[in-house]
Amino acid sequence: MSSLRSAVANVSRETALVIGLVSGSHVLNHMYLVLFPPILGILAADFDVTLAQLGFAIGVQAFVNTVFQLPYGYLADTRDRTLALGLCLGVGSLGVLVIAAAPSFEWVVAGQALIGLGVAGHHPSHFPLLADATPESTRARAFSVHGFAGNLGFAIPPVLITAVIALPGLTWRDAFALIGGVGLALGVLCIVALRLFVSASVRRPHREADDRTAASIGSRVRAGVDSILAAPGILGLGVFALVASTVMWGVTTYVVVLLTDGYGLGNGTANLALSASFVVGAGFVLVGGDLTDRFRPGPILIGSYLLVATFVFALASMVVPPLAAAVCAVLAGSVGSLAMPARDKLADALSARGDVGRNFAVITVGIMIGNAVAAPLFGTLIETNGLRTTFGTVGAFAVLSVVLVGALVSRVDPDGTDATTA
Repeated sequence: MSSLRSAVANVSRETALVIGLVSGSHVLNHMYLVLFPPILGILAADFDVTLAQLGFAIGVQAFVNTVFQLPYGYLADTRDRTLALGLCLGVGSLGVLVIAAAPSFEWVVAGQALIGLGVAGHHPSHFPLLADATPESTRARAFSVHGFAGNLGFAIPPVLITAVIALPGLTWRDAFALIGGVGLALGVLCIVALRLFVSASVRRPHREADDRTAASIGSRVRAGVDSILAAPGILGLGVFALVASTVMWGVTTYVVVLLTDGYGLGNGTANLALSASFVVGAGFVLVGGDLTDRFRPGPILIGSYLLVATFVFALASMVVPPLAAAVCAVLAGSVGSLAMPARDKLADALSARGDVGRNFAVITVGIMIGNAVAAPLFGTLIETNGLRTTFGTVGAFAVLSVVLVGALVSRVDPDGTDATTA
């Protein structure tokens, strides 16, 4: 890790500021995505709704989030990255505050829609800022710090909301108000700090992208679709992200069920294994960033998901001892994080400087579709075919992700250019 320490020591103040602001935004945006799971029962009782209705509200957020990925990518690539980041935090935080004050379930749904509208902007605004603020030799490490912060964002809400509720006189509404208020404050800080201390070459899109803004909305949409279809490498990464996300959310959604019902472990031990997978995954993100800056992204991507497949198939076998199964569960849910900086650096390498936001939006759409597909797909499979078949299928998806990324990197040159068009 000496190379990592050396890279950190040589980071400029501007680079450190951008990484810090963007990573802080990543923490908040990921917190917004998982506010409901720790208190689903409480919300159901307070608003007199079913878990299915709360699932609908979460689905509204995911739908809006997916729909607005590409518009935010366009905004970041052609208008103003600072504006995109400010809108992301401002609108998402407003959604959290709406839910905190919601008098009825309809307002909860409206708040979730606002959260989706805000959160949609975090990847399209984050990655162009990171890409232009960091030299190519350390860019994967910057992406890994960003990913580490996102993992922390997933881990914070259960602890924070539980702690606030435990205080006399406070409820989940107070916890949501606190989180939303912090998000608004961070949004203001990001806008002010970027404008005062970060050069225009980092916070503003490249001039060649600006030339497209005079066209009509229809022609811009057509041009955007044409440019996406003309980038098979980015589309390939989007498909890989979809399959890989399906794998990881399949594991994290149902591994507790597997450990309790399949291996006979207690619920506390199974949940501890799930929590540990997030913590270990955060560490693997940093390791993956260091490895990706030292080696090519392709082998990191392939090796990471081969390991995922190995541990998932071990779980699916139902023959490993229960405690060994818990260890396999931790690794199955975390080792895929090694691939995140490699995926992001490959996407950056395949991008022209004027389309980074749009390209990361395409990849994020793939991630979100995978998130949406995994729960109903594997849940139905568990009900109809059992845990062994289901996790065997998850392992098969992991192998498919290896095949997809192997096919992709075989046609991409070491510098990230598409070998079929170079």
